[in-house]
Amino acid sequence: MSTPLPEEHAVLLTGPVLSGKTALVTGASRGIGRAIALRLGRLGASVAICARSRDDLERTAASLRNEGIRTLPIVVDLTRAAEVHGMIEQTCSHFGEVEILVNNAGLGMFGPFHERTESDWDAVLATNLKAVFLTSRAVAPGMIRLGRGHIINISSLASKSAFPGGAIYCASKWGLMGLTACMAEDLRAHGVRVSVICPGSVATEFSSHAGRNPATLLQPEDVAHAVAMLVTQSPQSFISEVDVRPLRKA
Repeated sequence: MSTPLPEEHAVLLTGPVLSGKTALVTGASRGIGRAIALRLGRLGASVAICARSRDDLERTAASLRNEGIRTLPIVVDLTRAAEVHGMIEQTCSHFGEVEILVNNAGLGMFGPFHERTESDWDAVLATNLKAVFLTSRAVAPGMIRLGRGHIINISSLASKSAFPGGAIYCASKWGLMGLTACMAEDLRAHGVRVSVICPGSVATEFSSHAGRNPATLLQPEDVAHAVAMLVTQSPQSFISEVDVRPLRKA
């Protein structure tokens, strides 16, 4: 029999415990990013959201505003350092220093590695790895000045398992694990926690999940819950890595 969570912990995950804090979520126009932005906003944070698609981003922003969440949608190419710098400046001028960064933007291209192109490689590595480096580098000085902060990278269980057709995607996610671990060592002395979440199969537009029973898939809200757990952990705690798996297999 499981033991119920203490009442104060339940409040911690639902009350406005992030009031006065600024969060930035990349790839927030739909799916996992949208769910994370909503969860952080419901916890009281002001949330800047970014993506490349203006229409989808504005729909997500409208959803947040309908719940009374302060939000700022920014259309940006995260693989360009100048645009990332502008995004951080705009966010800070609206809401203050970024205390929570969720690097969620991702791109998947699948198929036998010998049939993929150089441009496929460049696109996936730029989105899944370079963009995390650029965005994290841009917010780190502000977090160091504050002496606190959370950087949360959304990886995948594909960072730990090889599968046919996954060469480029797995390379990017295995690289993200190494980047995350080193970032954590660079920043922990400054009171900044860098964590990674590795979800299994999630029911989003990212992949068709052909032939899978939808009941066996994670939902975007499951990943958002893991983010909420990380940003509400106790001050002396550092949860560096979270694996999130569907309860039932296929």
